[in-house]
Amino acid sequence: MNIALKVQAADAAAEIAATPLENLNPAQMDRFRNGTHWSVFERLRREDPVHFTRESEFGPYWSITKWNDILAVDTNHEAFSSAEGIIITPLADIEERTRVMGKRPKGDIGFITMDEPDHGPARKAVTPTMAPANLQTMAGQVRERAGQILDSLPIGTEFDWVDLVSKELTAMTLATLFDFPFEQRRKLTHWSDILTSLPGYGPVESWEQKGRETFECFDAFQELWNQRRNDEPRNDLISMLAHNPATRNMSVEAYQGNVILLIVGGNDTTRNTITSSVLELNRNPDQYAKLRANPDLVLSMVSETIRWQAPLAHMARTATRDVEVGGKTIKKGDRVAMWYISGNRDEEMIDRPNEFIIDRERPRQHMSFGFGIHRCVGNRVAEMQLTIIWEQILKRFPEIKVVAEPELNFSSFVHGFESLPVIIPYRT
Repeated sequence: MNIALKVQAADAAAEIAATPLENLNPAQMDRFRNGTHWSVFERLRREDPVHFTRESEFGPYWSITKWNDILAVDTNHEAFSSAEGIIITPLADIEERTRVMGKRPKGDIGFITMDEPDHGPARKAVTPTMAPANLQTMAGQVRERAGQILDSLPIGTEFDWVDLVSKELTAMTLATLFDFPFEQRRKLTHWSDILTSLPGYGPVESWEQKGRETFECFDAFQELWNQRRNDEPRNDLISMLAHNPATRNMSVEAYQGNVILLIVGGNDTTRNTITSSVLELNRNPDQYAKLRANPDLVLSMVSETIRWQAPLAHMARTATRDVEVGGKTIKKGDRVAMWYISGNRDEEMIDRPNEFIIDRERPRQHMSFGFGIHRCVGNRVAEMQLTIIWEQILKRFPEIKVVAEPELNFSSFVHGFESLPVIIPYRT
């Protein structure tokens, strides 16, 4: 981190320390954009781990910031429902989305916004794609395509790692999971950005454009649905949804919600962890040297990066009844944000949590995939892709040098990167 960013972080920490506790708004998106959000969560874990923000652009909401409290909420789907949505969203943006795209059901991101008994069968419809036998088959394709991506990279010339590697590998894997036309694969990562970005950020210029391109995405997937529904069952996500008794008769809106879930869910962890791993290994050269000396640490390094990055900063729930968490009473109907990004830095659960250590004794001890019935369905796919890409990187490139600070997302939900400038000095 350069001097200017260190000064910015110090100034932000002083401002946060001086702000009355009741006025802290952890979901404030500009802090995530400039990387100054960490001090908010450090203070809340220390002083008010179950924190109520009474007034904000998101409306009133609770923030859960420590590991055990997050675990208690995440595993109690009876008291904390997903049906009202899983994202703390600015109220003005909800109004704009409704204006442009029309009113949608409250639970609008697929089976992750379903409660039981509906959630289980809908989730089960797509889980065979993630079975070990399928992952083993997919691993060969990912390895081949990862090699093609890496072999095409320029040597000795600056380029954007996010664009040429992170997005490209993610697009290839998503195309495989959906059996989507491979030559159009970059539409998938583009649509993910369209779905998760606000006007003025990423590829989104206006609400009208966001609405137009979102419906283009839905139309493309509706065509795939119609084709797969009339074909023999195949081993891709769309075919599984179209032929499973639990999902074959779902509404158009429910199908569109599942499309959003699978595109965004299949994009965020892989893409942002690939980028974060390059960045943090550069910021921690001792760990990079350790990895080069012992490539068997790749899987451990991947898990540590997933903890460190927390590709989804939070998940939201709505209380179905009055319930006590951490000594506070959350009222029926209250919105609750579980801050995975904070739980992953909980000093009481993680040893030296603010250090990037690739050979931790328990590297998979992190919250980034969630817990309970909504635990990330594609977590093994993400780990498989990340492990393969780094195995292939280490065979080719002794070093990947970050040459400028990354551009971060403007979001308090997707915790990721717009760009990361790098140079590969030479290949092995």
